Order: sequence, then structure tokens, then C-alpha cells
Amino acid sequence: MTPRPLHHALSARVEDIPFTASDGTRLGLTRVVADTAGDTAERPAVLVLHGLTASADMFVLPETRNLVEVLLDAGYEPWLLDWRGSCRLPYNEGRTRYTFDDVALYDIPEAVSLVRQHTDGRPLLVVAHCIGALCLSLSMAAGLVPGLAGVVAQGVFLTPKMSWKTRARLHFGGELLRSRFAHIPTDIRKVGLRSKYALLFAEVSLGAECKDPNCQILHNDSWGVGGSLFVHDNLDPRTHDRLADLYGTVPMWVLPHLRSVELAHTMMRHNDSDDRYAVLPKNALDDAGRIEAPLMLLSGDDNRFWYDSNKVCHEILTSRHPQLDVRYVEVPGYGHLDTFIGRSAALDVFGHIVDFLDEHRPPAGRTPATRPGAAVR
Repeated sequence: MTPRPLHHALSARVEDIPFTASDGTRLGLTRVVADTAGDTAERPAVLVLHGLTASADMFVLPETRNLVEVLLDAGYEPWLLDWRGSCRLPYNEGRTRYTFDDVALYDIPEAVSLVRQHTDGRPLLVVAHCIGALCLSLSMAAGLVPGLAGVVAQGVFLTPKMSWKTRARLHFGGELLRSRFAHIPTDIRKVGLRSKYALLFAEVSLGAECKDPNCQILHNDSWGVGGSLFVHDNLDPRTHDRLADLYGTVPMWVLPHLRSVELAHTMMRHNDSDDRYAVLPKNALDDAGRIEAPLMLLSGDDNRFWYDSNKVCHEILTSRHPQLDVRYVEVPGYGHLDTFIGRSAALDVFGHIVDFLDEHRPPAGRTPATRPGAAVR
């Protein structure tokens, strides 16, 4: 099994790096090398993490100026991880089940280790989105990814927060959905109007301004659990027409973990009876003091899924752990996904990311010091 090809128009060299996690799960890792390869040794690496049901495709959109192009032009070497929740991989639609614990324990730490092997100890920074950022917070609280030069977490990090409507629908409606479906598709073309999903697509269409059912399930009602994933007018029409390719099937077996995280308003370990996961803290916020990398918590001011989760996270971390280097940046006029896939994101959003990375980019030949006592996996 290999990930389906990335859909891109990059002039840089795009390399697929073989990557199988230590639990046997085949993942995707892509290295993007600038066409000016002579300066490769001077470029810090940036590991980029997508959200649940998304993939590395959201960072290489050919129809807009994308994040990878901006990072290359700013002097960085992007590395794109397709963790086990990627729609470029088969796990969301198959029988292989996982929780976010697996992502935090295996996918992210082992990807970090592999990137470091290939980059000869060059500085490593991370840009993480949505569930990818939540899982990263658990890895960091466990001390599994020490020595990062800086981390950008978009949408949510340690302290998820949803509206009351979304909470109610997640906890009650989500259980109803889980009792009926193993997964929920995004692409109506794959299942058809006469499928068992027809009523769900009809429900998410209620009150929708857009007539595209694939857009409705993302923008109008987020797979039936409420909320909205982007500001509709921020999308290029070509990106809008590709939504079903960019965002795939949601596996219902992740709902129990997501529910426990949402109820606690913090990232939680889900597997308590399996000793493999004992290295992960039960409550990541309790171990937030182990986080050593500078943090930028980023969010659109119109995020109608995670709302002001990152603003809350900034307030909590600066209060409880004043020694942490953490800031909050809010982008006017943006929601959640459009901070990366919006047609003007390169102008409105990516500059904040690059400014932060530049600020924490160590001089050539130096890597960030690991704090004494940090666990190395």
C-alpha cells in the first residue's frame, strides 16, 4: 500500500520517503526539495501536519499560492506527514481502527525522528493543523518530540472548545450516527442519493447557501455534528470544486476519543488498559510544563468549529506556565480550513507563520537545546 499521489504543480523536487510506523502502519512522508538544491544544507526543516480526513494535498494546492511554496521561498525545506487519518491512505474507510493516541505515540514522534535522520540534525520546526495539532500537543506533553525549534498550531492545541450546539450534536447525535454508520463520506458521488447516507446529506443541506452537497457536509453542518469548517467566500472556485478530494471519509470509531477530549476541554489519552500508551499523559494539560518549544497558537476569528480554543489555550498556558514562550495570533475574516486553503491565505495567513518560524530559526549549524529531563524516545 502506498499513498495516492499528491496533486500539485510544484517546480521543486517532491520525494516520497518510505515510512512504516513501528506498529506496522504504512504512512506517508513527503520531502519537498527546492530547485536551488545548493542551499539545502542551510534550510531548516518544517514538518507539516494535516487534520482528520485531510491530507498533505491541502498544503500544495496547485490553484493558489500554497503553504509549501511560501515555505520554500522563505528558505525552509517542507516535510509533509500523512498520518493514519489521511484521506490519501485507506484507514478511514477500511477495517483498521485507531485512536489519536496512536498518532501521538507512533506517527508524529517517529516522523520527527525520520526527518532528523534525513536532515543531518538541521533545526526542525512544525506547522500543525486541527487534530494534527491536538495529537502533537499530546506528543509534546509526553516529552516524545524534544528539541523542536518552534511550533505553529492552527485552530486548536491543548484545549478544545466547541459551541453548545456542536457539543450536544457531537455527544448525542454522534452516538446515533455511530450506531448506524462505520464511517461518514464527504463525496456524495461515491455513495449516491439512494444510499443509506441520503438522509444525512439531506439534513446537512437544510438552510445551506451552496447547492453543492460536498460543500454542505463540510461548510453547513460538518458531517452532521454541527459547526462549519470554512468561510465559504474565502475559497477559490477551483478549490471549492475539489473539496471531496481534499477531505475524505470520517471514521466513526474516533468519536469516543473525540468526545472524551471535548468533555474534558483538554487533550486526553484514550487507551488506559494498554501498557503501550502509558508513556502518554492521561491529561496533556497537566503535563504542559514539559513543553519546551516556542508556540504560536493561530486561529481565524470566525472559526465556527473550534471557536476560540487557541485563545483559551493561550490564556491558560501563560497563566499556569509563565516560563513558556507562547503567543496567540488571530486572523480576521477566516474560519478553520480556509486559513490554509483560502485563495488569499498566502497574503493574510502565511506571513504570520513565516514570521514566527524566522524568529525561532536557529543560526546555521545550531539546533535547539533540549531541556534537562526531557524524555527522548
